[in-house]
Amino acid sequence: MSSQHHRAHVNWKKEARLIPGYLLIILWVAFTVVLLGWVFAASLSTTKDIFMGNALKFPTGLHFENYAKAWSSQNVSTFFLNSLGYASISTVLLILVAAPAAYVLSRFKFFMNRPIQSSFVAAMGVPMVMIILPLFGVVSQMQLLKQDWTVRVLMVFLYIGINVPYTTIFLLSFFTNLSRSYEEAAAIDGCPPMSTFWKIMLPLAQPGVITVSIFNFINIWNEYFMSLIFASSDRVRPVAVGLYGMINAMKYTGDWAGMFASVIIVFLPTFILFIFLSERIIKGVTGGGVKG
Repeated sequence: MSSQHHRAHVNWKKEARLIPGYLLIILWVAFTVVLLGWVFAASLSTTKDIFMGNALKFPTGLHFENYAKAWSSQNVSTFFLNSLGYASISTVLLILVAAPAAYVLSRFKFFMNRPIQSSFVAAMGVPMVMIILPLFGVVSQMQLLKQDWTVRVLMVFLYIGINVPYTTIFLLSFFTNLSRSYEEAAAIDGCPPMSTFWKIMLPLAQPGVITVSIFNFINIWNEYFMSLIFASSDRVRPVAVGLYGMINAMKYTGDWAGMFASVIIVFLPTFILFIFLSERIIKGVTGGGVKG
């Protein structure tokens, strides 16, 4: 009876209007799956098989050694660990900087509240190319590009600075929509404002924190332009710039199977994030518009 009752309320006219959208989504998903599947197959094949069009047939078997060779001999391990360090450290520090700022802007009314929020929004619209060259001039004068450790610290600092406006504005909506009754109850119990934020309000904003952390991690992991300017040595380069260098090197080495294995290694972390945390991302994006 329940299934018949459900079918009776299906709006078939509405569903029919959605068919073109469903078809586009199916085509896009199919194209993506085929493309990623071919790249994965090529990473387990040989360069000769790839050029002969036999990447999906594996006539010489599966070559898992492509991954080991790419990891050790093509500096993929260095690029991977650099990006993992940059993205992880920057993401954590971004939350420590932006979350208190967003909370203060959402809860306390003061003279510069609105101008600060407007400045963050305006900063999000500034093109990267407009600030990179002045930054490079300042950094060069300070001689921060001569040692690897100073470059690594500089990269983390730049990633934080560039992503603070977006992270703050994203979290601002979550703290704004949280009920003030939590803070009032904490104040009655004698909890100071800072403890209220760290122990009560920040955990309540967990969906937004997790979502913006995932976005920041992926953005920093895939960032290219700034890394190309400031990370000039292979020892400090992240995966985006390192992978581009490997692609250029294919003109001389011809190890296309190793390159596809490198692409899979580089692509794997963000793919895992999307697969296992997609539900949290959706909840975090939609949760900011729900009043608490």
